[in-house]
Order: sequence, then C-alpha cells, then structure tokens
Amino acid sequence: MELQELINNIYEELENSSLNVQRKRYLQAYLEELLKYQNNHPESTVAPNSLELFCDLNPNALECRIYND
Repeated sequence: MELQELINNIYEELENSSLNVQRKRYLQAYLEELLKYQNNHPESTVAPNSLELFCDLNPNALECRIYND
C-alpha cells in the first residue's frame, strides 16, 4: 500500500463518529508516526512496516543498529 493512501484511509476512519475510543487513540498515534516518517522520508511512497517506523523514531534503539561485517 502506498504511504499517502494509508494516511488518507486513516483520516477517513478518524472522521467516523462511531469509532470507539481505543481505536481512535491508536489511529491518532499511528497517524502521527506516519506523518513524521513521511516528513523524514519525502521521497518514500511505500508505507513503512512497524520496524521501519520504530527505527525512524528511535534510531539509537538496539533493534535498529546496523553492523558492518
């Protein structure tokens, strides 16, 4: 799925007034992460997976370290 398409889908779902509080909170947090990712990677069109999002927001985390052989 494309990044912009995913962001648009989340905006549409957030407009739904019957959305439960937990889902709304989750979508708002996810949307915020996606917008930060989009800002950091303007050339990217593909939606990032959860590890890519996490590492973009937490580059010094142990899970995100890259080792050269």
